[in-house]
Amino acid sequence: MTREELYSGKAKTIYKTDNPEILIAEFRNSLTAFNGEKKGEMDKKGYYNAHISKKLFEMLESEGIRTHYIEMIFDIDMLIKKVEIIKIEVIVRNIAAGSITKKYPLKEGTIFKLPVIVFDFKSDEYGDPMLNDDIALALGLATREELTILRKLALRINELLLIYLDERGIILPDLKLEFGRKDGEILLADEISCDTCRFWDKKTGQSMDKDIFRFNKGDISKAYEKVARRIVPEIFE
Repeated sequence: MTREELYSGKAKTIYKTDNPEILIAEFRNSLTAFNGEKKGEMDKKGYYNAHISKKLFEMLESEGIRTHYIEMIFDIDMLIKKVEIIKIEVIVRNIAAGSITKKYPLKEGTIFKLPVIVFDFKSDEYGDPMLNDDIALALGLATREELTILRKLALRINELLLIYLDERGIILPDLKLEFGRKDGEILLADEISCDTCRFWDKKTGQSMDKDIFRFNKGDISKAYEKVARRIVPEIFE
């Protein structure tokens, strides 16, 4: 299969294939935080994130959530459907952590009675600012109907992940989701991994995600490996 680089982001490189409707997402070992201000590398980071995403995409697909995932074709290469990315990051918060505790009078660890959904404008240039529906509509990012669909999908994905991860000893304080349009349908895109979710150990409450890199909280490699061993133990056999 031929491949031609289409786009290189903070953590993945996207390639064209012989089929214009199919792309390859290569998960790299790059680490970034604070909108790319902090950078680093971690051995096997791309491998762990690719296979965690694969497993979670497959689980969600089995529950009726349509995704851009097709299959893994190499350790770090994921075959995906080409979609038109909606430039809205959908963040679902179950527990107060990170930026929300700095912007609002909420203590870290506060459990929300209901999940809190936040829309951010997917734009490095503008620093990913928060959106409301009116701004999203004014920018032409999505229709009102699509915004409703994004909320419903995000809540359902969160619900499924909470159960799945709890069974594996992982708490899900929050997650960032991205979606794309294809053939009149909205599909879950990007990835679901230690880069896009907060994962806390159910017994100790310790972080097992990119916060370790952001705030120099310990060994990032061991944390990602711990999550991978719980979600995709088969890759260690």
